[in-house]
Formats: sequence, structure tokens, C-alpha cells
Amino acid sequence: MDLSLSTRTVTGRGGDRTVVEVGGEIDVYTAPKLREQLVELVNDGSYHLVVDMEGVDFLDSTGLGVLVGGLKRVRAHEGSLRLVCKQERILKIFRITGLTKVFPIHNSVEEAVEATD
Repeated sequence: MDLSLSTRTVTGRGGDRTVVEVGGEIDVYTAPKLREQLVELVNDGSYHLVVDMEGVDFLDSTGLGVLVGGLKRVRAHEGSLRLVCKQERILKIFRITGLTKVFPIHNSVEEAVEATD
């Protein structure tokens, strides 16, 4: 399966947030595409990102690494990276790896956009 990506800017209580909608599988084959998107956004000055993972069917360690790398990039600019995910099978991966302590995980894009840092 392939990876689909789309971005849009949403304004919330905390200011502008760039929402990255991700669909499909984030694995060793498709993760570079997500990495390129995150790097490009940060290079263009988008330091507050919301990654909407509601359309993600599969996530492996390579995908987790890309998300952690994205978080490090935005934090270097005093930014934030929030995740949107309600799928139990994906959330379980974050719990097992301890990344629920690293990433703010929200139930909806609206909730993530309105969250303040």
C-alpha cells in the first residue's frame, strides 16, 4: 500500500498550525516520503505541526523514527508536533515504545489545533 499526504493550515487558539493528513502505511518503504514532507515544512517555517494519523493503517519503527525526527526538528525552532490518533492498534505502538510520554496525542484535529504549548 502507498502513503498519501496532504497539508493545510488551520488557525486555532494557539495560532496557526500546519495539519499533515497521513493515509496508508508508514513503513520502511514509505517513511522517507513523510520525512521529506516534514523537513520541507520546517524549512519553510512551519514549526507547529499536527500529524493526523486517522487514515494510517500500519506504522512500523521506521515511521516512529520519522515522527521523532520531526519532533526534534520543530523543537529546535521552539515548535511543537502533535499527533491525532484514536485507533487502538496504532496507539498501542506508542504506548509500548513509551512515546505517549513524548508526543501529545489527541482525538481530533480540532482538539490538537486548539491545544496550547
